[in-house]
Amino acid sequence: MTQTDFPRRRLGTSGPEVSALGLGCMGMSEFYGPADDAQSLKVLHHALDIGINFLDTADMYGIGANEKLLSRLLAVRRDEAVIATKFGHVRSPDGTVTRIDGSPAYVRQACDASLQRLGVDHIDLYYQHRVDKTVPIEETVGAMAELVKAGKVKHLGLSEASATTIRRAHTVHPIAAVQTEYSMWSRDVEAEILPTCRQLGIALVPYSPLGRGFLTGMIRSAEQLSPDDRRRIHPRFQGENLDHNLALADSLSALAEEWSYTPAQLALAWLLGQGGDIVPIPGTRSIARLDENALAARIHFDDGRRERIDALLERHAIAGTRYPATQMGAVNA
Repeated sequence: MTQTDFPRRRLGTSGPEVSALGLGCMGMSEFYGPADDAQSLKVLHHALDIGINFLDTADMYGIGANEKLLSRLLAVRRDEAVIATKFGHVRSPDGTVTRIDGSPAYVRQACDASLQRLGVDHIDLYYQHRVDKTVPIEETVGAMAELVKAGKVKHLGLSEASATTIRRAHTVHPIAAVQTEYSMWSRDVEAEILPTCRQLGIALVPYSPLGRGFLTGMIRSAEQLSPDDRRRIHPRFQGENLDHNLALADSLSALAEEWSYTPAQLALAWLLGQGGDIVPIPGTRSIARLDENALAARIHFDDGRRERIDALLERHAIAGTRYPATQMGAVNA
């Protein structure tokens, strides 16, 4: 697949056109075990080379290190990339999240800091990473809209926002995209959030579209993960929950083998097939995995195959919440 023929999708009714699959950059700096900047830069360049131009970062990833990593790519290839970053999590130097801040003053402060770390004069898509329940969403988005007027930001987004919050935000300024977890093992978005986005003409950007790597079939035990891998504290990767959830991974792997795909390709193609307004952002630190994922943008299932996948998913209820209990209060807010 070449740079010029990678499938494209639009973010919202007036947002930018981006590659149908983006690239989540979080794991290049934190949370999923050791990473290497030099290797990550090769992956980033390769993504642009093959036409994946939608790059997702946040100010909290590596406490700014991820944005600085991307600045090394943007210094030479800014015009080829559509950059999304986020604000809201305030972290102490040791990495502890101390609060979620959606105050107008912090919105402005965080944006300026991200622009400096990224080394750019504007951010293509600026998300509120988590909703600050102490600040009316109208105030937060109002401050974000001021950034658009100032030319610092092109389009606005929300992450892990409820349908009600999305509607309220959209009355202040058009929201181009809502980012939330969505995959074969996280489908709660289908009840209210996805229909709301479609009614308002907002794109959905699923993060963790491969279930934090679980749907690839490669993770059989939490002991495979690095000691500092954040997935070790996620309920779905622990004990009896993991044992239960392996049935989904195994069934998915068997179906993928039958159809001559990898499990990751099957999972991503299914998600892309949920609608043309969906742009998943799988993360990887491997060029081989990037190429593997990219091929999913060319896969289209007929009704018979979609029915088989849906039947498989109905058979396998997922055990465990998406996040540890202490973090669940910040999702769908």
